[in-house]
Amino acid sequence: MTTGWKGVFPAVTTQFNEDLSVDLPSTQRVQDALVNDGVNGLIVMGTCGENNSLDPDEKRTILKAAVEVVNGRVPVVTGVSEFDTRRAVAYARDAEKLGADGLMLLPAMVYVPKPEELIAHFRTVAEATSLPIMLYNNPPAYRVNIGVDVLKVLADVPNIKAVKESAPDPRRFTDLINAFGDRFDIFAGLDDVALEGLMLGAKGWVSGLTSAFPEESVQLVAAAERGDWEEARRIYRWFMPLLHLDAEHDLVQSIKLAEQIMGRGSERVRMPRLPLSGARRTEVTAMVEKAAATRPSKLGKAA
Repeated sequence: MTTGWKGVFPAVTTQFNEDLSVDLPSTQRVQDALVNDGVNGLIVMGTCGENNSLDPDEKRTILKAAVEVVNGRVPVVTGVSEFDTRRAVAYARDAEKLGADGLMLLPAMVYVPKPEELIAHFRTVAEATSLPIMLYNNPPAYRVNIGVDVLKVLADVPNIKAVKESAPDPRRFTDLINAFGDRFDIFAGLDDVALEGLMLGAKGWVSGLTSAFPEESVQLVAAAERGDWEEARRIYRWFMPLLHLDAEHDLVQSIKLAEQIMGRGSERVRMPRLPLSGARRTEVTAMVEKAAATRPSKLGKAA
């Protein structure tokens, strides 16, 4: 029993006012625009949504607003990124009441767990809700790996349905499918390994740069799904300089700056993040402007 989730699931940004309070109307506009551009689902309050910079009541307000604006057109999956299991359970239960379609569950923040602690955290949250769950594996960011051994122990948890794989090693996709077959829906979670993941059997792509370039993201996954690898490679090669930004520590600032340049949102972020400045800002701006000037969707399909 799978989720049925597939395709492009952008990790949408949270928009802020000048005083850095949550700008709910702008956040809803970003979400609505992505759905209108053809994405297959939304991840709200993941890394790009600045989950850990939000107060508990803000998280619930943002989720409620997302469910309202999406209005059932695509699944709304919310990040569960908390400092301890107790808080994660409370948010998971509230998310179900607020109408979320699923959870993207992270290890508890800051503390680096042993495998048995990681398993206990995931199992406890899963038992607190009936929502389908996507586990988020990102060893570089969270210093813990959701390995095959951990997933084998969790395979009996019926609502753990999917894995977002953000390890930079594409061999992971084949290892997971060899180990589990279709037990878990596998999603590519690192933008600059997305096509490799899709080619190796991932059902979809949880994407950061889709927030700035949704049309090309949808076209990339569509080309892969129909086996048009020439077209997929053409889009991917055009996209790759920007996709590398997703693997950097300043990915949120870079993605939000790209959104702003493309007229889709604001670059405002909450501290300790700061908007890009100096040479880095100039570099990312030039990359986005070059990508915008050479968009595959505007230049047409390769002959």
